[in-house]
Formats: sequence, C-alpha cells, structure tokens
Amino acid sequence: MTKQEIILANQECLFPSVFHYYQEPLVLTRAKDQFVWDADGNQYLDFFGGILTISVGHCNPKVNAKVHAQVDQLQHVSTVFATEPQASLARKINAIAPGPGWKSFFTNSGTEANETAILAARCYTGSTEIIALRHSYHGRSALAMSLTANAAWRLGPPQAGIVYAHNAYCYRCPFGLQYPDCGLRCAWDVEELIRTTTSGRIAGLIAEPIQGVGGFITPPKEYFPIVAEIVRKYGGIFISDEVQTAWGRTGQKWWGIQHWGVTPDVITSAKGLANGLPIGLTSARPEIAGSLKGLTISTFGGNPVAAAAARAVIELIEEENLAANAAATGAYLRGRLEELQQKHSLIGDVRGMGLMQALELVEDRKSKAPAVSETLRLMEAARQERILIGKGGLFGNVIRISPPLNITTSDVDEFIARLDAAFTRIGAPPSAPSPPSSRHSPTGIRP
Repeated sequence: MTKQEIILANQECLFPSVFHYYQEPLVLTRAKDQFVWDADGNQYLDFFGGILTISVGHCNPKVNAKVHAQVDQLQHVSTVFATEPQASLARKINAIAPGPGWKSFFTNSGTEANETAILAARCYTGSTEIIALRHSYHGRSALAMSLTANAAWRLGPPQAGIVYAHNAYCYRCPFGLQYPDCGLRCAWDVEELIRTTTSGRIAGLIAEPIQGVGGFITPPKEYFPIVAEIVRKYGGIFISDEVQTAWGRTGQKWWGIQHWGVTPDVITSAKGLANGLPIGLTSARPEIAGSLKGLTISTFGGNPVAAAAARAVIELIEEENLAANAAATGAYLRGRLEELQQKHSLIGDVRGMGLMQALELVEDRKSKAPAVSETLRLMEAARQERILIGKGGLFGNVIRISPPLNITTSDVDEFIARLDAAFTRIGAPPSAPSPPSSRHSPTGIRP
C-alpha cells in the first residue's frame, strides 16, 4: 500500500476514536535501535519508544533471535497446557519480585493486567471498593476506564465502587500549598476520603508510581509510604500499576515503586516487558494470588513467543546493566532539559525519573495557564525536526520523553539540539513549514 492508501484505509476502516498525534498521520514503515523511518524515507530519532514500550531498542537482535527461534518451535497452545517459555518467565519474575513467593498471571495488555489485579483485590479482601488517583490512566476496558481519572480517556458510564484520591501533583497542588511545607496534605487526605466516600472497608488502592498519561507526575518521597499505610489500615491492599514504570525505566530499580521504599501487594505491568510484543503481567503475594479460587484461562496470555521475548528482554537488561544506564543517562537528559527550561519560557516544569522525563508547557510561569495550542505546535515542529516525542497531561500540555533504556548521552545531545530547534520554530507566530535543520545524522545506541 502507498502512504496515501494507508492513511485512507485508516480513515475508512478503523474506529474514528483511533487518533494520531499529527495533522497529517505519520506513516511508519521500519525501525532499528533508536530510529524509525516513515513512508517517505525520513529518519526520526525516537524518544517516545512506542509509549514507553521499546525498552531495549527497536528490533533488538538478541531479543528477536529468541523470538524467531520460538516461532519455529512452538507458537501457541493456550494456558490449558504448560510451556517452558511461560514457566521460565514466571520463575524469573518470581526471582525479582518485591517479596518472596510471588506468583504471576500473564495476559495481553496492561488493561487486562489491571483488571486481574482489581479482581484479586476484591476476592482477597471481600470488599469491592477501590481507590484510584486523580489524573490516573489504567487502560481502555470498561473497568479500567472507570479507574482512570481523566475525562478525555473515559468513554461510556463509569462503574460503581470507585473513588478518586488527590495525587501528588506538586506543580499544580490542589490545596494551593508548596512542598515540603505542605505536610503532604494530599497523602493524608486519603484517610478522609475513605471515611467520607466509602463504607470504611476497602479492597485496595491502585496507583501508578509515576503517572504516565497524566503527564509523568512524580510524587515526593513521602507520598506513597503515607498512602500505603492508610490503605492497609482500612483493610485494603496496594496495587502498583507498573505498566510504564517497570523494567528499569525509572533507573536502578526493577520496579518504580521501589524508589519510594514501599513494598506493594500486587504489581501490574506490560509495555516494555516484551519490547513491543503484546504481554500483560499481574504478579502478587502468594496469598492474594491464591484468593482467586475459580478456574480461569487466558487464550493468548503467556503466549510462548511473547513469553520468550519477555525473558530475553529481562536478561538483556541484566546483562547490559540498563537500569543503571537509565539512571545515569536519565540524569544527563534531565540536566539538558533543565537547560532548555532556562532558555524557553514556555517550559514551566521539568519532572520525572530515569528515562521517563516530562516538560509541562505553560503560557506563562506565574499563572501556569496550560499552553495547549503551543503544545500541538511543538509536536508538529518536533516532527519537522525528525524527533518523536509523546504528549499527555489532563490539559494535553505535557511533553513525554521516554527513549530506549540503552540510549547514550550522544543520543541525548542530538535529541536536545533538535528539540531546541523545535522550540525555536514555535517562538514566532506560526508560518509556512520550513525544511528540517541539518542535524539529522545517525547517533549511537549502546550495543
């Protein structure tokens, strides 16, 4: 199909709710390491990674070799049969889980993983009431959208039994306070929320350590210890939604929540686990996993090919110490982004952890009015500069940056140069598109 045929087929044959970032859809045809190419042959430096999914580089040869071998040996049998790839992956996750004896259930996506976690919480506690955080995103099913506290991502009627706590959005504190003098009022408010909007006996809390679609909102170090203690006081368990934050993405740790010194009761994940192959994970303390007494299957969960890819990704992260690279290169990226903040007044806040960094764009730093139209223009300008970035936040004014974990500082320098040029493009009133700047030579990714 030609590029125009692909765009036309998307328009005519897909649900209209399948959206694209740009005014003209970007048609991608191939990818390698930190680069992707469009249908016109243009090369882009990918600093979004398929929404934090490309963890070890596009088409990583070590991972793909394991995938190719598995495809030729055993492609699918379903969970009613035991297979080595699923067992091996479960054993590996058991070894790196937050606690001893954890058990896993594999599905196809983060949405399914979160559904499984909520079911487990309700079976284990005997309660149905769930706390989610404002600005959260937990998936696209009916239940997952009900857990999502962002109107743009909620379709249809919400499900009952879910209430929404304040998140630790320090840049836009809902109480008008400043950290650390705030006394973590947002965290302590969870107890009042339970006592005034629930029966007082809850099933649990589900929370992203760093809110992904919410705009990489990163709580202070005291937030989750306070909240987890309150949740357990009222009979609930703590579910850490690690769909975006796991596998070394936040630097040094396997799980994002470890940065807060909290051991969750259940962890969910997906995305970067298999470097692009569909997989979902729900891992839980053994007594919680054991509370699911009935029979269950997942036709594609634990698929041998996806499981083989996931095991290969974990091994590669270990062998190449990519969690440490995410910390070091992420710190370097953070410093370069803060340099841009000093140069461009449009950048109101820089936040994140490891290789999960964000820029919140504002019309002016005093009012913090969301720069929504400017964000859209920056996305288009970034495309012209041949870089891929993400967008998020309640107001759609947050730039999300999440390159592969094996990115280098030279890649960061190249990215910053192009992003700086994109900001410069939108510094003046919009004008006719100009050709991309000349800094589009390939850069290195760690082998």
